[in-house]
Amino acid sequence: MSDLKKTARIDMKLEIVVIPVSDVDRAKAFYQKLGWRLDADFASADGWRVIQFTPPGSNASVIFGNNVTSAAPGSARGLYLIVSDIEAARAALVARGVDVSEVFHGAGEVHAGTDEPYISGRVRVRGADPEHGSYRSFASFSDPDGNGWLLQEITARLAGRVEADTNFGSPTDLAAALRRAAAAHGEHEKRTGGAHDTNWPDWYADYIVKEQAGEALPQ
Repeated sequence: MSDLKKTARIDMKLEIVVIPVSDVDRAKAFYQKLGWRLDADFASADGWRVIQFTPPGSNASVIFGNNVTSAAPGSARGLYLIVSDIEAARAALVARGVDVSEVFHGAGEVHAGTDEPYISGRVRVRGADPEHGSYRSFASFSDPDGNGWLLQEITARLAGRVEADTNFGSPTDLAAALRRAAAAHGEHEKRTGGAHDTNWPDWYADYIVKEQAGEALPQ
């Protein structure tokens, strides 16, 4: 047996993304306005300073500060924030005074000279994806330095993208999953004659787990 097969799997969880900014206090005020959790603001006498924020429901955080990175301020692009409801997520940011693009989806081929950094090989089309498919609807915004963020709506993961256990980043995500299961279960009851399904808790659980794992959904 090879050494590779003998080695137990080592989990490697993405913890931090570094974003380059020019004005630390201005960036701190912006990310606080987003409603993100402020985890740390440390400084030392030699001019070093690091600030850490975590988006709601996220297991990964961002850091920025003085003498944290040599990257040019504003050079971070395509930083994805996954949401279960693109319209609600956009509305929440707008309510906080954030300049967010209209919801859009990708379609067609990019013509020569088109600069579309967020959807490789595609151009923006206004509005959510007509079929409301996972991974297909977006909205974008930037911080004061121009670091580019992208909201992406995902309700069902591609097969193989989720571990066997099912988890949710926040009560909001769980509530959204329950609403989708309720709507699907309503269609299920129509197909079975319209009678109340007393086994609905098991049906909901099966639907939610399979949706998150990217498996075929119950009918």
